Amino acid sequence: MNSLKKLDKILFLDIETVPQFPKFEVLNGRMQQLWTKKAKQLFPNQEIDMDEVYPRAGIYAEFGKIVCISTAFFHNDKLRVKSFASENEFELLSDFAKLLNEHFSDSESKLCGHNSKEFDIPYIARRMLINKIALPSILDLSNKKPWEVNHLDTMQMWKFGDYKNYTSLDLLTAIFDIPSPKDDIDGSEVWNVYWNQKDLKRITEYCQKDTISVVRIYQAMSGLEMIDDENIIFV
Repeated sequence: MNSLKKLDKILFLDIETVPQFPKFEVLNGRMQQLWTKKAKQLFPNQEIDMDEVYPRAGIYAEFGKIVCISTAFFHNDKLRVKSFASENEFELLSDFAKLLNEHFSDSESKLCGHNSKEFDIPYIARRMLINKIALPSILDLSNKKPWEVNHLDTMQMWKFGDYKNYTSLDLLTAIFDIPSPKDDIDGSEVWNVYWNQKDLKRITEYCQKDTISVVRIYQAMSGLEMIDDENIIFV
């Protein structure tokens, strides 16, 4: 593959999140009040059915949790895909933190996702703090200047400074002729697949597809040859 050295210090990633509980009524009284307040901010001047809007809680680190982090990195001309998926968020995040601390802790290491600067990376960092896990250096932004933050974001790369529109991962895969990662489920269905269908394996496979798509989009926008399926290894 051309320009592999430009990629081997990048950890590509995607996360899947769900509400912390299967139903609104399972929350304790204080968290019910706080989610109700949040829901009213999301849907002002509307009558709200909490059972209908509670699935949106997974979008917010204060009310949701991570059930899968899929990563991809280049090694010996191959793209290695490794997922951290568990019903136990503490174990999942601890294992991911170990990966970052052991392999992506130097000044050249970078993280890359789609809309990851606004969603994935802050969500991971917040959930680590809530789980009392020390932030790996690449996630600890305290006292860092903007140019010292080694985070890449394919959505921001595509914007070229234009902040008017959100461009989805699925749309970018379409315009770059990359197979859609949404051929089974999409993000809005993850909470149902997790809490009602109890199918974490299906969520993990979906998350892996998103991560591989991020890799290919980054390569396409960097003028590099896109990785083919034959050179992807799942570990």
